[in-house]
This record gives sequence, C-alpha cells and structure tokens, in this order.
Amino acid sequence: MTSLSLPNDAAAQVQPLPAQRSRGYWSSVLQRLLHDPVAMGAAAVILLLVIVAILSPWIVPSDPYAASMLKRLKPIGTEGLPLGSDELGRDLLSRLMVGARLSLFMGITPVLMAFVIGAGIGILAGYAGGRTNTVIMRTIDVFYAFPSVLLAIALSGALGAGIFNSLVSLTIVFIPQIARVAESVTAQARNRDYVEAARATGAHPFTIVRVHVLGNVLGPIFVYSTSLIAVSMILASGLSFLGLGVKPPEPEWGLMLNTLRTAIYTQPWVAALPGLMIFITSISFNLLSDGLRSAMDNKG
Repeated sequence: MTSLSLPNDAAAQVQPLPAQRSRGYWSSVLQRLLHDPVAMGAAAVILLLVIVAILSPWIVPSDPYAASMLKRLKPIGTEGLPLGSDELGRDLLSRLMVGARLSLFMGITPVLMAFVIGAGIGILAGYAGGRTNTVIMRTIDVFYAFPSVLLAIALSGALGAGIFNSLVSLTIVFIPQIARVAESVTAQARNRDYVEAARATGAHPFTIVRVHVLGNVLGPIFVYSTSLIAVSMILASGLSFLGLGVKPPEPEWGLMLNTLRTAIYTQPWVAALPGLMIFITSISFNLLSDGLRSAMDNKG
C-alpha cells in the first residue's frame, strides 16, 4: 500500500507561520516619540546641556571664578572671551557652562522629589476615597490656592537663601500640583473593571495598587511632572534673581542674570545670555514633555 505525499509547494503552504511578537505599549510610545522631530530636537538640546554640565569642570576654557577688572564687561567676540565677560571680568562662557550644572540641578531635583511625594499622596487619596480623600485633598487645596511664584518667594523668604532651602521651597510648591493629578487619575483607575475584579477576589489593597493601579497612573503623572521642570527652572532662577536662591559667587543662570542687569544698557547681548540659556532650556523641556504626551495619547 503506497502512501500519498503532498507536493513540495503544497507542503510549504501548510507549514505553520512563525508567531509575530506584538509590540508593547511602551515600545509603541518610544517609536512614536522617536519619529517626532520636534521632541527629538528638544531631547538633543537637553542631552547636550547635560553633557556640558557634567563635563564642564574639565572642558571650560578658563577659570569661571577668576575676576579681572581690566576685562570687565567685554563684548562678545573679544579675544579669549568668545561670549564676553561679566561685571567682574569673569569669562561668561565658562560661567554659563559651569552654571548649567546648578541650573539643571535646581530645575530637575525639586520636581523629582515632588513627584515621589506628591504621587504617593495623590494615589493614596484617590484609591482610599471617602473621608481620607477629603482630608488629604482639602489640605492640598490650601497650598494649591497660592500662586506658585508667590508661594515659592514666601517659603524661601521664611527659610532663608541657599540651595537647600530653595530645593525645599520648590518641592513644596510642586507637591500639591502633582498630588491633584495623581488623585484624579487614580480615582478613575480604581473604578475600572480589572480593579473591581481584583477587589472581589479579596486581594489586599496594597497589592491592588501595586499590581493594577500603579502601572496605569504613573505614566500620566510622570508626563505632567516633566512639564513642571521648565517651571521649576524659571522659579529657581527667579529666586536667585531676587537674592533668595543660590548665593554668589556660584555661577547660576538666574543669579548671573541678576548681577548683569546693570549692564543691560552698556552690553545688552552679554547681559541677555543667561536669560537666553534659561529660555532655551525651558522651551526644550516643554517641547519634550508635549512630545511625550502626544506619544502616550496616540491610540493608533
């Protein structure tokens, strides 16, 4: 008895196709973000600033603290001073490069601390609900009612000038804003079907929050927090400008803008350089945050 065999082309047709791995959500977000030229341009600027900030002690052309009254307020393009000098004759390019470390630190650190604290408070209030939510959120509303600038100035004035006190003040300013967003997204997530199903099985609330809630709320909270970095940099620079932040002779863009304000009529371009750096950095963080938000909101 002879056995029937399929032709080679027919056998090839019945062979199972290799399984294709579906792209995960965060992989899709990354792909959409990489195809956003504006967000990638902003990310490149931020990356360049971070690299300069890290390497600035080794790549600055001259000592950023060395003063010389003979070189006071030299214009842009002066030999040995490509971006001119400040009111004490210090190389402005070197001070801008070194100042990037402190300016970025003052902009990012308060937001990171506020993200940890504010997200924890908001998630607790949003998931607990009831009286716990009322007590927490009404307390948050007391701080949220004050304008950010006014609250930052009041707290810095009460605590005193200095880097640490400025960090504390800015962190307190951003905690209520992040907590409100965290409470809102958590309150929506706690009523989802998968959370109700986990609750019905008798799972511990901490387990439900860790497994089912955090993964769905941390993304929106993080995106909102990144948009606050630009605000944090502007507020930190404003505090230094008012004498409530970084103390001289540390190079920080807001403080440099304050000390150079008297030169606005004699060397306007030199005096405007620290403000230009604040503007470029702030707009880059805003554009990157917008690109990240668009990539996460894309339902396609």
